[in-house]
Parts: sequence; structure tokens; C-alpha cells
Amino acid sequence: MTVDYAELREGLVERLEWLGVIRTEKVKKAFLKVPRELFVLPSYRSEAYEDTPLPILEGQTISAPHMCAIMCEALALNPGDRLLEIGTGSGYHIALCAEIIQGDKDASNGILVTVEIYPKLAKFARENLEKAGYGALVNIVVADGSLGAPTRISFDKILVTAAAPEIPPSLIEQLNPGGRLVIPVGRFYQDLKLVVKGAGGEMHIKSLGGCVFVPLKGEYGVK
Repeated sequence: MTVDYAELREGLVERLEWLGVIRTEKVKKAFLKVPRELFVLPSYRSEAYEDTPLPILEGQTISAPHMCAIMCEALALNPGDRLLEIGTGSGYHIALCAEIIQGDKDASNGILVTVEIYPKLAKFARENLEKAGYGALVNIVVADGSLGAPTRISFDKILVTAAAPEIPPSLIEQLNPGGRLVIPVGRFYQDLKLVVKGAGGEMHIKSLGGCVFVPLKGEYGVK
């Protein structure tokens, strides 16, 4: 039997709107466009549009859709943004971001860099992004993401998809004034934080609620 993934996608978006986690049209359009079934393992494809995290490779997971929506809305992404993601995973979250930042597939519009510490996961994500049509829009780097991007550029938005014991100073340094950082913080109990960097470099931190993420690896990660 042929599965109508577009219909399942629409059903998921309706549920996320009902939950109040999709609030803007641009995030809604991204969720309707990006095929989550291409970012999960084949054995879990039938569960691609359940609102639950799913295992991928290297003991990691693809986040539940409601959590992806919360993080996308908190980032307040705009076309042309420079975005850094720490923890590529399967590539699904950066695909959502790419749809908002470069939805017209204009590779000159905005910058998307994602850092993954596991080479096998980076390869998995690259293949998934290519299949979904986002491969040319995203730069995947294999490195210690807790140190930020191995580049001199700074970013308007930073998304971290693994829990750090505290906010890494390296990420604050790479965040532009007026920029937004969304990161889960904590070891056992985790809190999703929104950090907004003021014009003078001051940090304004807001809690977005409790969450459960895999631990961040690397120098500023969980030991």
C-alpha cells in the first residue's frame, strides 16, 4: 500500500498548530514542505510523522517534531540569516531552517553551517539533505561543535540540538549582537534556553521549558 506522506505531514502540522508550538506561517510552510520520512532510518519510516523522537545512528535521535517547532519559532529565522547548528543529526532540523532562510533555493541568500562530531552521522545527514533537495544549501562540518564553527564568521542565529552542562562561551562569541541562541542546558534535568545577545554584548536569557536531549559531546560538552 502506498503511503501518502504529504497527508501525514499535513496531519502532523495540524496537531502542532493545535498544541500552539507552530505559531507563524513561515514555520508552518517549512514543516509542510520538508519530508521528515527522508530523515529517519528506513525501519522507522512508518513512524516519521508521529510526534516523538526516533533513534538514528551513533546512539543519537531525531528530535520530536513539537520540539523542532518550538526551537524554530524561538530562533525567529528570517530569509538571509546566517545560521549555525551544533549537532546535525539526521539533517532534518537544518532542512527546516534552510526552507525558511533559503526557501527559494537561492544559495547566495543566507548561510547555513552545521557541525557534527560523528563522521558517520555527518555522512547520513549529507545523503538525506541531498535526497530532500537541500544539499547545496547546507555546509556540513565534522568537528567539535561545542567549540563553535571552525570559521571566522559570526552568526545571526545559533541552534544547539544536544544538551550542554552550561552555555559554551565559544557560541556566545560567534553570535552577532541582536542574535539568538537556542540551547538545551543541564545534565539530568534540562532546560531549553533562549539567549538574545544585546547590542553591548550583554546576554538576555529566557527559559522555554523543560526538555530531554542527548548530551553534547566535546570540550564544552558533558564529560
